[in-house]
Amino acid sequence: MTGTRNSVSLRTMSHIIVFCTCPIGESSRRIAEILVQEKLAACVNIIAGIQSVYTWQGATSVGDEQLLLIKTRADKYPEIEARLKALHPYELPEIVAVSLDTALPAYLKWIDDAVKKNE
Repeated sequence: MTGTRNSVSLRTMSHIIVFCTCPIGESSRRIAEILVQEKLAACVNIIAGIQSVYTWQGATSVGDEQLLLIKTRADKYPEIEARLKALHPYELPEIVAVSLDTALPAYLKWIDDAVKKNE
């Protein structure tokens, strides 16, 4: 990195995408709207038409689900995790965060502007 303003902001900003599967139905949209309205996420994509194969309570299961892609800052993860656990219909929801190491600087700034600052 060259030390330009954009390069510095890429190194100092910490952004994540949180993956969360939901059952087909209204719960995914309700969760997405709440996270955006509460300014915990800048954007939540709802990807329909996924099928999950998993082991639960000793048995292999197959289920139709929707995937939430939650774009936010890393410092918001604890709040997002708490909200997902409170709102989610599953006993054990998938809540997995991955680091967003490289992205368009203007997009990262948009995330920062959309997500509430810690007070």
